[in-house]
Amino acid sequence: LLRSSQPLTGPNRRRCREDEKLLGTILDEGERGFIIDTRSAQAAKQARMGGGGTEPKSSYPQWRRLHRALDRGRPLQESFARLVEACSDPSASMDRWLGRLDSSRWLGHVKAALSTACLAAQCLDREDSKVLVHGAEGTDTTLLVTALAQLILDPSCRTLEGFQGLLEREWIEAGHPFHLRCARSASSHARGKQEAPLFLLFLDCVWQLSRQFPLSLEFGEQLLLTLLDNAYASAFGTFLCNSERERSLCKVKESTHSLWAWLEQPEEKHKYLNPLYSHNPLVIWPSVEPQSIQLWQGFFLRWIRPSQHLEEARAEIQRLVEGN
Repeated sequence: LLRSSQPLTGPNRRRCREDEKLLGTILDEGERGFIIDTRSAQAAKQARMGGGGTEPKSSYPQWRRLHRALDRGRPLQESFARLVEACSDPSASMDRWLGRLDSSRWLGHVKAALSTACLAAQCLDREDSKVLVHGAEGTDTTLLVTALAQLILDPSCRTLEGFQGLLEREWIEAGHPFHLRCARSASSHARGKQEAPLFLLFLDCVWQLSRQFPLSLEFGEQLLLTLLDNAYASAFGTFLCNSERERSLCKVKESTHSLWAWLEQPEEKHKYLNPLYSHNPLVIWPSVEPQSIQLWQGFFLRWIRPSQHLEEARAEIQRLVEGN
């Protein structure tokens, strides 16, 4: 599974021989690979008309291109804002609430992300093919798909340590611009042009996996909420800046503490573990049917629904597991 940090051609260039040579060395003679483009076919066509976008298919004869459009930027921001507004209206009737939930299209974004990740995973697992994922910039939807595909395929990524490594590798080191995307509160109505809840969408998808496969992830919902809180406001340096270069220039590692080190402390670690976890060596294929994708109440209704009974239930589960 590969990810591209840029489109397969640059501005005002019709071809990129270096990219062609690189992708040509990945496949053996007669072998086929898949390029999953997280832009729509129309967006790629418009980019080509402007002198960029993608190279012609003839330049990559062994690769099959698949377009799976994933929204980012303003459409994703607006979708999230509409859902937050709906969740903040306690007086809404059930019909009005369900209508606003549907019109927000947030669950549609969750479904699209999981579907695209499943496509990448299927190409790798069932077709035994190489897969290249890329999008407009390679730091948003590209990372969303590659990280989710690895969670689906690789049981080591579903452990607490493995998940931390996945985030470090696929989001932090790969250059997701946390400072730009998470500049304000996740629920803030005032948003800049560069802000977008991509990391929230990823964690929502992870929660969907944990709900559908409650025994297969070593960590629980509390870890996802803690990660989200720290992406927007943190006493640690893990999610600071927009790239490894910026973190190096700002000496983040030298002058701040790591969130991972904090979470690994025994007195903290137990809070984030799933008491029902049982190692599952198999691929976990999530259902993306409408009835299978649910609202992440632990986040979106976090300050509305009472949490006392949920915490008591978790403590009771922990007690029963330890008793056995």
